[in-house]
Amino acid sequence: MSPVLDTASVLPRDREETVRHAVWQSVVPVEIDHHLPAQDLSVHIGLGTVGPLRICSAQATALTVERTERLARQDEEPAVFLGLQLTGTSLVAQNDRQSLLGPGDFALYETTAPYTLRFAEGVAHHFIRFPRAALTLPERSLREIAAVPLRSDNPVARLASAYFSQLATSKELRQDAHAGAVLDPSIELVRAVVAYQLGRPDQARGPLEATLGMRITQYMRARLADPDLSAAQIAAAHGISVRHLYTVLARSGISLGDWIRSHRLAECRRELAGPGARLRTIAATGRSWGFMDATHFSKVFKQAYGMSPRAWRDQNHRRPSG
Repeated sequence: MSPVLDTASVLPRDREETVRHAVWQSVVPVEIDHHLPAQDLSVHIGLGTVGPLRICSAQATALTVERTERLARQDEEPAVFLGLQLTGTSLVAQNDRQSLLGPGDFALYETTAPYTLRFAEGVAHHFIRFPRAALTLPERSLREIAAVPLRSDNPVARLASAYFSQLATSKELRQDAHAGAVLDPSIELVRAVVAYQLGRPDQARGPLEATLGMRITQYMRARLADPDLSAAQIAAAHGISVRHLYTVLARSGISLGDWIRSHRLAECRRELAGPGARLRTIAATGRSWGFMDATHFSKVFKQAYGMSPRAWRDQNHRRPSG
């Protein structure tokens, strides 16, 4: 994620103002109360975007963030934050409601109303900012969901937690080539979480179906190295039948077996061209990406790239002559 702010490279006397300026310019204007003296505070912030979505991943010493009533009134671009807790706990408060978040929990809160975030144990958090207009959620729904803890007992929230955690950390998913494919599912998934949490599961079905293809491909990418990755496993993980899985993939022009094989081969090709390629055998590289039969691996690699995996590795790691 780029750019990055790390206070380790900032003089202690300048740290508070540096952090404040970075947050105001890149995330949202808030007041920040650091619980430690300047020489002891530490903040590491990574920033990224997916279309109009802004992503801030933060690790920091203990602090409290406050969006004051004055700052909320000045909001020129109303937004909704999804705050995802990574480790430890934090407290979020808005609209006379406050909740404690644990690892994997998240909450939604608006920038047009005051809120408080308290990180007494330190910050380990992803903040994802959505333009409020893009979510097209009724104001009443936003008020009702603000600062409600969204946890694993809500199955849609459980899906969303894994999804947004990966979105925040995956450089590939945030590349321009993928941003268009990621944006709509991200918005629809938030809408589905809200509908389900507020007791309107019928309203969640449409957004869930709209995000299903994206969630399936993310799941497969994360488990490419699993030799047991199969249609049955993928379908079970998403609560659908194998038949429906194939239907969803077909809409995106994906043939399951071909997709898994081509992506595994791409990872093998990348590793064989990398600096540590000669530290293990060709067969071991293949096995690490699900190709358990070395002969089969060499055959499909050559079919895909016109040369054997050994020839590809040697081409990228020629030994100096003489």
